[in-house]
Amino acid sequence: MTGLAKIVRTLNTHEQLEHTMQKKVPAAKLVVQALPLAPEIDLALIDGAYPQEQLSSAQVEYLMDEPPYWAFCWASGQVMARYILDNPEQIRGKTIIDFGCGSAVVAIAASMAGAARSIALDIDPNALSAAALNAEINEVDIELCDDLADLDHHKPETIMLIADVFYDRANIPLLENFLRQYSKVMIADSRVKPEELKGVNAHERYQSCTVPDLAEAVDFNSVTIYF
Repeated sequence: MTGLAKIVRTLNTHEQLEHTMQKKVPAAKLVVQALPLAPEIDLALIDGAYPQEQLSSAQVEYLMDEPPYWAFCWASGQVMARYILDNPEQIRGKTIIDFGCGSAVVAIAASMAGAARSIALDIDPNALSAAALNAEINEVDIELCDDLADLDHHKPETIMLIADVFYDRANIPLLENFLRQYSKVMIADSRVKPEELKGVNAHERYQSCTVPDLAEAVDFNSVTIYF
């Protein structure tokens, strides 16, 4: 694909995602911005200056219940990206899966850090479109997948990266299976207690925030890396 064709594809994807986002957040813009904690990475995210005061109560409730996760870089994703960039030896030459990738910040960081395969996995097709867009913005190669069962990979040599997924307690039972099947499981999370994540240990703690900042509870800005 020529450089011009890539630019056109990027612009088209940006426009389509912005249109999708505006169904939930009217007048919001998708803006490419660097991450405060990982300025090496630029992501197309919702503009923090979107006119919240113009949202109806129904729109606010809808946004809180079903947010466009891919339009934010959540605190734990930003921390996982920072950790990977600072510790590339953890994943260099390995296959990694960014589970529940959202914006794909983790997959992008892994590719930058030298992963042999960096796979962004999400069931939301808009998230995968955002992942592709953000990978092009950062000029890195990642793979996209919407179903772990369809993925061609050797589990005992693959690292599972999980950032800000276990806020939904229904997902925590996945951890036991992942620990049994994959060579390593790394988690970044601020919303679960360490004792809930059996089989992994806390290693590093960072202060972070969601981008754009949602003024979340202070506890949610303290993110721990587990493996």
